[in-house]
Amino acid sequence: MNPHLLRQLWALVEQSQSHRILSLDDNSLVHWLIDQVSGERSLDTVETANLNCYIRSRIPLIRDIAQS
Repeated sequence: MNPHLLRQLWALVEQSQSHRILSLDDNSLVHWLIDQVSGERSLDTVETANLNCYIRSRIPLIRDIAQS
């Protein structure tokens, strides 16, 4: 994955309101994060698929960050 895309994702996680992240189920969270990232930059289908897999593998960490 593109390092810029990773930085963008984690900045989004850190800047998001924790109640938003914690209130969404896993699928909704993945889709919401992808929608937020794609709103800032255009993603092709490969980037979207990679981002989807990456987010799914990091859901526990994303929720831990939101709780802290």
